[in-house]
Amino acid sequence: MDDLKLKGSWNELKGKVKQKWGELTDDDLTYAEGQEEELIGKLQKKTGQTREEVVNYLNSL
Repeated sequence: MDDLKLKGSWNELKGKVKQKWGELTDDDLTYAEGQEEELIGKLQKKTGQTREEVVNYLNSL
């Protein structure tokens, strides 16, 4: 996958995550870009969902 497709996929993922969890900011998602564990942790902290729930949602996208 080239960089442009990868960036497009990341932007699509960010949009879907923000739709589900509106309290997340662009800064939250930009900071976590490329850092999966930190992203999952931020999502857990902001949403109160379990790690498994967050991972399952992200995998469903």
